[in-house]
Amino acid sequence: MLNVAPRVRQYETLPSLQPPGIPAAAPLPVGESEDTRRIIERFGDAVLAAGMHHGQQIVYIKPDQLVPLAEFVKTDPHLRYETLIDVSAVDRSELPVSDHRFHTVYQLRSYSRKQHLMIVCPLEDADEPTAPSLTGVYSGANWPEREVWDLMGIRFAGHPDHRRILMPENWPNHPLQKQVPVGGEEVPFTLTWEDPEFESLGKQILEAKSVPPKLPPGMSLENMVINLGPHHPSTHGVLRLVVELDGETVVNVDADLGYLHSGFEKTGENKRYKDFVYYTDRMDYLSAMSNNLGYCLAVEKLLGVEIPPRAQALRVIMAELQRIASHLFWLSTHVLDVSGTGMSLLMYATRERERILDLFEMACGARLTVGYMRVGGVSRDIPPAFLPHLEEFLKIMPEQIDDYERMLTHGPLWSERLIGIGKITREEALDMGLTGPMLRGSGVDWDLRRDAPYSGYENYDFKVPVLNEGDCYARYLVRMEEMRQSLRIIRQAVDNLPDGPYRAEDRKITPPPRAELDISMEALIHHFKLMTEGFHVPPGMVYHGIESSKGELGFFIYSDGTARPYRLHVRGPSFNNLYAISKMSKGHMLSDVITNIGSIDIVLGEVDR
Repeated sequence: MLNVAPRVRQYETLPSLQPPGIPAAAPLPVGESEDTRRIIERFGDAVLAAGMHHGQQIVYIKPDQLVPLAEFVKTDPHLRYETLIDVSAVDRSELPVSDHRFHTVYQLRSYSRKQHLMIVCPLEDADEPTAPSLTGVYSGANWPEREVWDLMGIRFAGHPDHRRILMPENWPNHPLQKQVPVGGEEVPFTLTWEDPEFESLGKQILEAKSVPPKLPPGMSLENMVINLGPHHPSTHGVLRLVVELDGETVVNVDADLGYLHSGFEKTGENKRYKDFVYYTDRMDYLSAMSNNLGYCLAVEKLLGVEIPPRAQALRVIMAELQRIASHLFWLSTHVLDVSGTGMSLLMYATRERERILDLFEMACGARLTVGYMRVGGVSRDIPPAFLPHLEEFLKIMPEQIDDYERMLTHGPLWSERLIGIGKITREEALDMGLTGPMLRGSGVDWDLRRDAPYSGYENYDFKVPVLNEGDCYARYLVRMEEMRQSLRIIRQAVDNLPDGPYRAEDRKITPPPRAELDISMEALIHHFKLMTEGFHVPPGMVYHGIESSKGELGFFIYSDGTARPYRLHVRGPSFNNLYAISKMSKGHMLSDVITNIGSIDIVLGEVDR
């Protein structure tokens, strides 16, 4: 008989032993802040609710006052919310509520004051929901509003280009509405003339047109209109740009998306919180660690769980390694597209990226889609061989970055292709909602790791590279310096790596250690229930953004108190930054469009999420 020493019981509050979670609407914000108080003073009864929720400022506003509110918070000298970060929506038809089926949700950011504001707008008409468009206040609302219309079925009055953006124009439904099931369309693997599906699906295929029925808005057949992609190496095979040309000068560019639509958000609403982390790997598949981290932080914000110091440091190490790996891939492919030295640098940068992937494989057994982060920490501790190999990488990598720059920075071909191309001013970057190197290359000194820190980034000393030129060359230099600063952060994390657990010892969200399963039937039962049922997350809604390699990666989660997100929305930096391609390309040569695409650094798995 085993004699086990008395220990603290950690299982009594495990939600899986309680009755299954009953869906509930997110609670209204409580309390107030200086900003919400100022908004209430200005808009009075038009403010339906305002206050704090999970440390976030939230304001509920009547639809007819949404645009005036946006104008007010943008221009008021005490508020200065100069950027719209994201637009999303919630279909509340499966919640125990009797009014306002649809809510539109807006994330605003004041860079100058380091403040974040969430605005929620309940819409009156459940059958034909309509919200005012904010494109007249923030031009960056254009694509996010089109996405909400496309996937949620909410129209935006006054929008200048009310087309679907991910799905075909003739798509029969809006996939993120709750009545549309997962896998709502059954597509056969094979199709013959005898198949019964041919009557519907086959006829659609035969009648489909190979060219769009009409030109995108603002284009004219008086000029030449061509397709750049999707079958083009610089558009990744899954992006089509419709380009209007006057000779070889670009007049207009329209991006045709949706070639890689994977339905991450719909899938996320039908997966348990603990299981969806593996799906985040597949969005920006070059930044899997960052995707894991952003999602876990959003869930942890709802849970209010505290992450152990060692887990925090391991997360920082992996996130910064991922940033370097992503930048190396961007650099090698960007150079391959626009410079004659492409093959040489591709081989050199790939060599160093492979070293990082080797480290990932040591840590978790995977190289690309890693699934290393977990709600509550990381999946496992680093093995003994990890730190020596990391030390070797930290030793050689600074010299390698110097070598890349010697090959490019002062080369006449590279500079000629990038300097003065794709310029975006500071004001334009803020208005369009650009983030990451796109923002910092235009003179905006902002980095979420420093200015809205998470995972202990406030404890690290690093510089944020900022340049004012706003062209492709500035964005190149920003990313090169970011790799050096990432090495600096990793160095500090390794030197100060704390001991202790690698995940939270909260049995509500993390399984018991393997040793406990050998001596405790209670631990075994709770491990089984946690793995099969997941954990419940209290009702609420949060937005959490991180500084991914491409910009702000944000997760908006609306929890109904069950083990699955009621609504999960991803703010992908590739999607939002790609909106700038038209502005960047107008007035330049056709060949410069390729330079601009590389300068944005897109991954279409994140764009078509």
